Amino acid sequence: MSRVVKKSPSLCTDLPLDNTVICNKLNLLRQLLKSCFGPTGRLKQVHNNIGGHVVTTSTSSVLLPAVSSSQSFINLIKTSILNHVSRFSDCGLFAAILCLSLIEQAKQLGLRGSVAIGVNKHLLGLCTSYLQREDCGCKVKLDFCSSQNLITLAFSIISSKPACVLTESEALHISKLAVQAFLLTVPCNSPGEVSLGQTVTVSVEGHPVLNSAVFPGLLVDTPDVLCVDKSENQHSNPLRLVLFSASLAGDLSELGDGIIDVHPGVDTDLQILDQLLELVKQVVKDEVKLFVCQKVIHPVVQQYLKSHGVVVIERLGITLMEPLTQLTGAQPVATLHTTIPAKAYGKVKDLSILQFGSKTMLHLQPLGESSICTMILCHRNETMLSELKVACQKTEHVLRLTLREPSALLGGGCTETHLAAYVRHKSMKEVTETVSALGCSRTEHLRGVDGFCRSLESVAAALEHDGGASVMDLTHAHHWTHPAHVTKEHTEDSSGFCGCGLMESSPNQRWTYLNTNHPQFSPAPLSRDTAVQPRVLDSFTAKLNALQVAVETANLALDVRYLIQDMN
Repeated sequence: MSRVVKKSPSLCTDLPLDNTVICNKLNLLRQLLKSCFGPTGRLKQVHNNIGGHVVTTSTSSVLLPAVSSSQSFINLIKTSILNHVSRFSDCGLFAAILCLSLIEQAKQLGLRGSVAIGVNKHLLGLCTSYLQREDCGCKVKLDFCSSQNLITLAFSIISSKPACVLTESEALHISKLAVQAFLLTVPCNSPGEVSLGQTVTVSVEGHPVLNSAVFPGLLVDTPDVLCVDKSENQHSNPLRLVLFSASLAGDLSELGDGIIDVHPGVDTDLQILDQLLELVKQVVKDEVKLFVCQKVIHPVVQQYLKSHGVVVIERLGITLMEPLTQLTGAQPVATLHTTIPAKAYGKVKDLSILQFGSKTMLHLQPLGESSICTMILCHRNETMLSELKVACQKTEHVLRLTLREPSALLGGGCTETHLAAYVRHKSMKEVTETVSALGCSRTEHLRGVDGFCRSLESVAAALEHDGGASVMDLTHAHHWTHPAHVTKEHTEDSSGFCGCGLMESSPNQRWTYLNTNHPQFSPAPLSRDTAVQPRVLDSFTAKLNALQVAVETANLALDVRYLIQDMN
């Protein structure tokens, strides 16, 4: 009989935001994430103290899963942010910093939880309705007739990942490749319902970043050096391909489930090999030039195929099965017991060998237009290459989001400061109606508005990591950074361009430091000169959702009354 152990009572924490330990952890998490934010953000190295892989990153999708916490309240916020990142790929740090700032501001201002939640909800509605307006002062329409804004958007994402360790020219090169790959995955002449293609990323360590390239079609890693007959490449007919998802290793276990009767004296391995050879004889008879298998191919079968001039690829892996079927039109063959129907064969235009460092790649060139392409990513070491691969995948996702909503938001903190100024001005105009609707006092409402706007401004201020001052102009409410040595009297000589790059400083400009008291004003719209383009852009769809997630998660945290933890 097993020993009976008395269960421990659950641990109940009342009003978690009044708990000093929890508040200190929230503050530490906020400082940690703020220090990662933006192009000059500081890197974090995370490792387990019992060993294992060391993670070097400043990216929220890599950092947050690597930072573990025993505190369920922290994990609630982490899970919410990671859910946003898994769906939209960008603005994870923005959402996390804003969420934690809203919680901190509500506590510092002494607001009742219900009041803070009501004010936050109301101001979120103001922000979302303003951002979706055509005359929104911080929104830019994307013109797909020109790739410039798409490259700027891609560059803004890639250059914000300092762990990639890229020079400006390298970041621009990768940004152009990301846009090129994105455009190759968008079908041009597909009638009816359009299905986007896919970019396959191949990493090559130890080579310069500028060697990275994008190729239409599919590049497959081939461990054995293949000899592709050049005379075959020059004919105009497409090359036929067959694709197997079943193993061709010749093992008895690969034949499937069921009962197998074996007669005495029969060599089962030889019987299966004969079956495989009959299959490939048909393939050779049907003039197949490329034989691909997801799993292993028997050496005798490989030798037979190669002796008949067929290029053989084994161990393709499940990841490349879908892009290969899209590229060639082949239908994967899953059985060895039937003849291969003609409709199962696929076609490629040509085959060629490409060499990238120690990797020998077989290039399958598409027959006609294809929405499958391959990006070769090169970098100097494994850590940088890993971070660059993550950044490129997220960039591709963000670019795809522009097909749904062809807009972007001004980057460099300008959207945050512009929104803060708009919310302050709009709230003051509608204060009587809002106070009545929310059921709070005028003072509580004004405190809530101030906390919300200071939280937005604190996100913009988090972009500065070198001791400089973050300021906002009092005309258009754009974000500017002044170096640490500049005094307030000499700001006009040192400001240069605003965070997004649309505005240049002028002698008559008036400033205010972020998170300080200043008169509310209505941000004036910029006269859009088409010759002047923003230098930093953020994803509209991702940032709008991040704003909603940040406010809703903060409200959820403010509404938590008890934490109940099972101690068994």
